[in-house]
Amino acid sequence: FGRIHRIGQTEVCHLWNLVASGTSEGDVYQRLLLKLEQQSEALEGKVFDVLGEMFRGTTLRDLLVEAIRYGEDPEVQQRLFEEVEAPFDRENIERLYQERAIAADTLGPTDIDRIREQLERAQARKLQPHFIRAFFVAAFEGLGGRIVEREAKRYEITRVPAVVRNWTPRGRRSAPILRSYERVTFEKKLVNVPGKPTAEFLCPGHPLLDAVIDIIRDRHSALLKEGAVLVDESDEATEPRALVYLQHEISDARQRDEGRRNVVSRRMVFVELPHGGEPVGAGWAPYLDYRPPTEEERERIPQIVGDEWHADALETTARTYAIEQLVPEHMAEVRERVQAQVDKTMAEVKKRLTREIAYWDRRAEELKARELAGRRPRLNSAMARQRADDLQARLNRRMAELEQERTLSARPPVVMGMALIIPAAMLAEEEPGPAVRASATARKRIERLAIAAVMEAERELGRQPEDVGVPGNPWDVESLDPEPNERLFIEVKGRDTEADTICVTRNEILTAFNKPQHFILAIARIEDDEVTELHYVRQPF
Repeated sequence: FGRIHRIGQTEVCHLWNLVASGTSEGDVYQRLLLKLEQQSEALEGKVFDVLGEMFRGTTLRDLLVEAIRYGEDPEVQQRLFEEVEAPFDRENIERLYQERAIAADTLGPTDIDRIREQLERAQARKLQPHFIRAFFVAAFEGLGGRIVEREAKRYEITRVPAVVRNWTPRGRRSAPILRSYERVTFEKKLVNVPGKPTAEFLCPGHPLLDAVIDIIRDRHSALLKEGAVLVDESDEATEPRALVYLQHEISDARQRDEGRRNVVSRRMVFVELPHGGEPVGAGWAPYLDYRPPTEEERERIPQIVGDEWHADALETTARTYAIEQLVPEHMAEVRERVQAQVDKTMAEVKKRLTREIAYWDRRAEELKARELAGRRPRLNSAMARQRADDLQARLNRRMAELEQERTLSARPPVVMGMALIIPAAMLAEEEPGPAVRASATARKRIERLAIAAVMEAERELGRQPEDVGVPGNPWDVESLDPEPNERLFIEVKGRDTEADTICVTRNEILTAFNKPQHFILAIARIEDDEVTELHYVRQPF
């Protein structure tokens, strides 16, 4: 029993001495319950009051009394340990967790599996270290700083410009920024290298990186609204399209310190607007796959595109599409999660606090009766009554807070920026003819055949594949290997027998770098709508 509740050895010995000195078992039991109550209050209620529900067929009190009476008998000890530990199996714990857990940050076994999947996808898409390194080096040099690579992926910063050193963070404390750094790195495993100086780990949260990000954003955020022209190397289409990026927030009725409503979810969404077509969702960070045009291309683009694109119309169309398609999806996802949690929390808080209020009401009446009888208890009735009143006020306040959490509202999406995407085929020296247009259509059919072949191959290997090939996603198939419980990310490339090149995007390369042991480049050769060869290439870049 002490092992479950973490009662100290001194307290257990003290209880045993009370029994040995003739104190009744009931008084010892009440003293132990008081100790547990004090322990729970010290934790401010951050424990589950479910211990008694774990046992079936015997009471916790009977086990405790038997332990006090016969605890020195090895056979009794063994039997009691078995009876105490038996209820704590996975199924019983899961049942009580689902019924009683109200803390949003408490994890059950099913939650851990779900979070593992999300973590694996997040690791595959992460921007650290490759993209952040490329951004920081370019931005830092643009601000007048000097950075030199000394060892592989380890750099020396010989000069930090004054504009960066004098940066003041917004609303938070920050460590000072130095004039120079002997070594910095963007990869945690390279912080300590034998025989080399220890490096600063530049990641989000480091004052130097945060300063560079904030300065670039303050100076150039307006350029996002003015727009950009980017080139899609992998697109063989003959019409340009617009990319609009919007930020969407969902808030509840709670007020933050600065008077704004509390934001419970914030999401960046990307919408592509084909020329003369319907808007579509662009997936995750599609801009990483595009490049800026060359000087020669900049001169040709106005002649190719013309003046048919208008920013106001693009904003209106993208915002309308986001409100109709993307915002309801975001809202439904957040509402399902928040309201389920709030309903469970309200029920449990009301039940627990009501029980505590009833206890202190009864305790106050008992203490009042003792006082009228001339006794002087250690805890007087006024303190017990005050405790009950405080709990009632806490219940009312908590119910009001939970009602505010339940009240969700979606803010209108805000356009953060846009870009005009030019397919590389439009910039070719020769005008694309019917054969090029036909090949683009055939390529889509070949890609679908290749994905179907990979799905079939994965099933034959005993894995569980899923087609996740949507715009902006840097892989086409996710495949779960149940034996080591690992998730594979497979990018599928289908080519006809005459093709001799494979085109990959920046997002696909970054994914392969982020998950080198779990990324696969699958290459399928197609002839007469049949897969003639299928190759798996691991660590391709």
